[in-house]
Amino acid sequence: MNAHEIDYKIYGEEMQFVEIELDPQETVVAEAGSFMMMDDDVKMETIFGDGSQQNGGLFGKLLNAGKRMLTGEGLFMTSYTNYGQGKKKTAFAAPYPGKIVPIDLPEVNGKFICQKDAFLCAAKGVSVGIEFNRKLGTGLFGGEGFIMQKLEGDGMAFIHAGGTLHRRVLQAGEVLKVDTGCIVGFEQSVHYDIEFIGGIKNTFFGGEGIFFATLRGPGVVYIQSLPFSRLADRIIAHAPSAGGSSQGEGSILGGLGRLIDGN
Repeated sequence: MNAHEIDYKIYGEEMQFVEIELDPQETVVAEAGSFMMMDDDVKMETIFGDGSQQNGGLFGKLLNAGKRMLTGEGLFMTSYTNYGQGKKKTAFAAPYPGKIVPIDLPEVNGKFICQKDAFLCAAKGVSVGIEFNRKLGTGLFGGEGFIMQKLEGDGMAFIHAGGTLHRRVLQAGEVLKVDTGCIVGFEQSVHYDIEFIGGIKNTFFGGEGIFFATLRGPGVVYIQSLPFSRLADRIIAHAPSAGGSSQGEGSILGGLGRLIDGN
């Protein structure tokens, strides 16, 4: 196989981290800011892009890294290589409450499409690229825009989703309607589109937006119960410094109560 063959174990429930076991000279690549800990003989190195084309010349490296900018990621990733004699470990943490999902790319025909900020880490050799939504409507109203991430190769990759994760296997022709922000990822065999909810009351007073995402099988899809954007909106709405309310905190005194108790 082209990608390094890594072993792993996922720890935790709501705030998870994944521990990667590396044989000598094996490497894992990860998003900047996801590092948690590593053994002494593991060395970290900043690289262009995902490291899958490190031998492809300067232009290839720049092109590979530039694609990441279109998904809102940085130019650089970090690689962690075991330069010791025995097995060594390194670990990467989820950025917010949710679940870490291992994706064995050979089991999904070598390609998995996911939301732009879902990728956490992967065995070196896995390509982290971009996937364009070809339809104008899907790009404008699909929640994830025109561009999603695609993970390609024959190794292990790890993605992160918010809240509780649901894995659903769609049969051929089976359709699942999903809130646009709740999609984590899906196999390349799954057809992704959007659908207008319909109805004046639903559109203006339903509070759920005006479009569904539709996923048509066959293939595996992953759905999250708490998109980070939804969590962030709730936090901002209830943050006093942002003009939000503090209702639901158990005090009938409101701001006066916070003043009294030192907050």
